[in-house]
Amino acid sequence: MTIPRSVTLVRLTLVATLTAAALSGCYVVPLGQPAPNMPSSQSYAVAPVPVAQTFSARLYPSNAEAARYGTIGGTVTSDLNGRGHFNAQIGGEQFQGEATRVAGSRGTGVANATGSRGGNLSCQYTMNSATLGSGQCVLNSGPAFTMHIGG
Repeated sequence: MTIPRSVTLVRLTLVATLTAAALSGCYVVPLGQPAPNMPSSQSYAVAPVPVAQTFSARLYPSNAEAARYGTIGGTVTSDLNGRGHFNAQIGGEQFQGEATRVAGSRGTGVANATGSRGGNLSCQYTMNSATLGSGQCVLNSGPAFTMHIGG
């Protein structure tokens, strides 16, 4: 039995059509091409920001002019990056300012504060550890103090 030529042609056309339809849903990746970059779904931990620390500062009179004020209490708030805020109250005047570490030193720094009545307080200090230090402070009107930080 011989199959007519028209039936063979129809069968070949049908096979070709079905093959083309089946392959049309395929995706061809060229060889030698890098895969496209996909965004990473991996999460990363972020280092916590250091929390500021507040230390007490005590100023003890070191000359006759400062003796009339007695011992002065204040605070130093450090941002743990070599900077901080400094405040004290001396004789009814509120002093507020900044404290900074000297570049290149391990613990030497300066603190300057301006008073609510126009006074200026200038200090030099050295931190002996992360939480303890000492130094000298002078008011622009002459009183001088020995400063202890922390403890």
